[in-house]
Amino acid sequence: MKSQAYRMALLFDFYGDVLTDRQKEFYDLYYNEDLSLAEIAENNGITRQGVRDVIVRAEAILTDLEDKTGLIKRFHAMQKELQSVAEAAREIDRRNQEYQDPVIQAMTQRIIQLSEQMERE
Repeated sequence: MKSQAYRMALLFDFYGDVLTDRQKEFYDLYYNEDLSLAEIAENNGITRQGVRDVIVRAEAILTDLEDKTGLIKRFHAMQKELQSVAEAAREIDRRNQEYQDPVIQAMTQRIIQLSEQMERE
């Protein structure tokens, strides 16, 4: 269940802007605020089934976008590659300890900083 919630949160983060305001609101309340369908329905004066229909439609839109674009999949692949780049730079820096080349040290530190910054963004 947690992996489903995580996937839905990622889909919303990447593609949520394409949803209508109502879809965004219900989706956010359901997945991020952990409100039940009944609670959302009561607060908005509609049926539980009406809320479910809006959320299911939003899920379908977001899933379809990911299936077509693959942005989340590529994002995760890029994160792994950035980690590999940082690890390689750390290894180069470690091996440079014998030579103490300040240019190599500065370059590896810059690579590590950039890759960590890109991971956070």
